[in-house]
Amino acid sequence: MRPRIAITADLGNLEGRPRVHVPAAYAETVRAAGGEPILLPPPPEADDLAPLEDLADGLLLAGGDDLDTAAWGEPLHPSARPIHPRRQRADLGLVAMADLLHMPVLGVCLGMQEMVVVRGGRIIQHLPDEPADLLDHGGGGHPPTTHDVRLEPGTLLARLLAAETLIVNSRHHQAVRDAGHALHTVARAPDGVVEAVEDATAGRFFLGVQWHPEDQMNRAEDAALVQGLCGAAGAWRSTR
Repeated sequence: MRPRIAITADLGNLEGRPRVHVPAAYAETVRAAGGEPILLPPPPEADDLAPLEDLADGLLLAGGDDLDTAAWGEPLHPSARPIHPRRQRADLGLVAMADLLHMPVLGVCLGMQEMVVVRGGRIIQHLPDEPADLLDHGGGGHPPTTHDVRLEPGTLLARLLAAETLIVNSRHHQAVRDAGHALHTVARAPDGVVEAVEDATAGRFFLGVQWHPEDQMNRAEDAALVQGLCGAAGAWRSTR
């Protein structure tokens, strides 16, 4: 039986009617990695979140626009493009639920930032405002830019990718400032921007990356991330 991987989804409008949507690459990526993709639409109320362990064996936090930092008392940057409040509420609730269950989690771009926020960390709302001499990180637009990242040896990420450096695609203007409780920075860009975080606790798969592996699954390194999630999800289910 394929491990079931829940994928977070956006809310939007098409021809005046609300729609749930997620880039098809996420579902295709999970299926190619041996998992069964399950789309999780944000429910109307936080209390409507179903028990995650009844739905899935792993959680894939899809990328998207920006977090609304006003939810925890930090003024929203004027350049921010907040995701739908229902999605933000649902995503953060799902991360917290998965974390308590020790369910495997892979966060992509926005998804990594959500993991950090749930663990009590902070984000940089607009990289161009930072005083450092920064690379071009794509600014959230298309097509993405590319740059190197250096991985910390001996980490889950380095073991999965079997690499010390990697060229990644980049399209974000927000980033991680403080990784939060028990999350370790395990990859950085040459300018110091955090590119990956993980919980180093033995047996945990709680990993976030700033780039978009779903867009380049023809590369072994990016495929290995989602394969790692699916493998960890299957192992997690076997212990339940």
